[in-house]
Amino acid sequence: MISAVSFFIFLTSTILHIFVTSAASGPNILFVFVDDLGWSDVGFHGSKIQTPNVDKLAKEGVILDNYYVQPMCSPSRAALMSGKYPIHLGLQHGVIRSESPFGLPLNITTLPQKLKEVGYSTHMVGKWHLGFYNWDSTPTYRGFDTFYGFYNGDEDHYTHVVDDFLDFRDNEEIVRDMNGTYSVNAFTERAEHVVKSHDASNGPLFLYMAFQNVHSPVQAPKQYVDKYSFIDDTIRQTYAGMVDIMDEAVGNITGAFKEAGLWDNTLMIFSTDNGGVPKHGGYDYPLRGRKGTLWEGGIRGVGFVHGKMLSRSGVKSTGLIHVTDWYPTLVNLAGGQLNHEDQPLDGYDVWKTISNGEASPRTEILHNIDIPIFPDDELGFAYQGIGLRVGDMKLLMGVPNISYFIPPEEKNSSKVDSLTDLLQDAKDVSSSDATINVALYNITADPYEKNDLSKKCPEEVKELQDRLKYYMKGLVPPPNEPPDPEARRVAMENDAWTPWM
Repeated sequence: MISAVSFFIFLTSTILHIFVTSAASGPNILFVFVDDLGWSDVGFHGSKIQTPNVDKLAKEGVILDNYYVQPMCSPSRAALMSGKYPIHLGLQHGVIRSESPFGLPLNITTLPQKLKEVGYSTHMVGKWHLGFYNWDSTPTYRGFDTFYGFYNGDEDHYTHVVDDFLDFRDNEEIVRDMNGTYSVNAFTERAEHVVKSHDASNGPLFLYMAFQNVHSPVQAPKQYVDKYSFIDDTIRQTYAGMVDIMDEAVGNITGAFKEAGLWDNTLMIFSTDNGGVPKHGGYDYPLRGRKGTLWEGGIRGVGFVHGKMLSRSGVKSTGLIHVTDWYPTLVNLAGGQLNHEDQPLDGYDVWKTISNGEASPRTEILHNIDIPIFPDDELGFAYQGIGLRVGDMKLLMGVPNISYFIPPEEKNSSKVDSLTDLLQDAKDVSSSDATINVALYNITADPYEKNDLSKKCPEEVKELQDRLKYYMKGLVPPPNEPPDPEARRVAMENDAWTPWM
């Protein structure tokens, strides 16, 4: 005879087991973050750069046509990991550098931590760039079971050295035997291993594939660069090779999911972290501006979603979506719980917008508030200014007056000719001392930001400025400080960048 107490314990444990099993039954998630990928630089946006794997996945899924990221690397990654605008994290000004004594605030519950709560195995490959001043700030302390990649924002693709020191980790161990191996190849091999080693019976997989490509330095294996000999500009040629090998890696990683029998239950998100950098070969034409600015070229992101769980495919989504939205969207899909009282989010669950074509719950995006708080020359960052979109209208304040950058291979093409009237003289007219104090654009009618409506629509300008006052109340001052000399001292001891506090 089983006692009442024993039966109660058995029943409780059984219910708990069922609950945990159910909670961990969400899809596998592959999040691909490409670094500095320009709007002009994928085939499904009309590029001459060959991206057959990415194009096929995009066209089989839902292409995000009204999707926004932050204008620089660290802020976009912070928004993804937290579901919060950078102004609510203190990460709105510039990026985190090798000797920066700060990072993503440690009180933030990250996306992988939320997924682990419901049974996901969480793995990261590639670029972190959210701080490493102490161990608690590094990936395996922020929710990832494993990490294979680098802490900083950029480095040599072959030597894996940045600012004089090696930056390559396998979990917490320094990797010293990959000198000469191109980073995409090293990262792809590890990603394939993670996928093929995953035991689906232990729960779903979250793989955060944060490519180093196509960030500078502009480097790629010769056989990929040679495919673009028709491009006269050598930097653009090499950049095209960097995109090409990234696309090949995407094909290899998705192939590993298929080989492991995981693909049919995998949701894939593909995103850039910001716009392209023309001087490093990346372009956002016909959008205005570039990385580091609040013009559309700096913040409108290349992106798509792929997976058999989508209710529609082969379409474009025009709903307004921001990089912060992935946090609540993925946590909800995974069966997790969002504690809005403990951790209020700026992101929205946009799954029905993407999957069903419903109207987006998001009606506005704070692109950024970056205003002078300390001397600019002290930190070496240019202030990005202020950007806010509400509905169709976008307000810019205190932004650099930047025009359009045409990819070298397109300068004499019919594509450019057809836009000449719209874009007027499309050349770089940027000036370090040319600032636009106030501008207003109807982004739906004028995605190229040619027609400033601020003088014609002063009431709309005032409405958006009043809305900015709300965001200013919640602004967290940036923790940016001058470089900490202790960081370099510890790096010299280890011959590698290492947490120092």
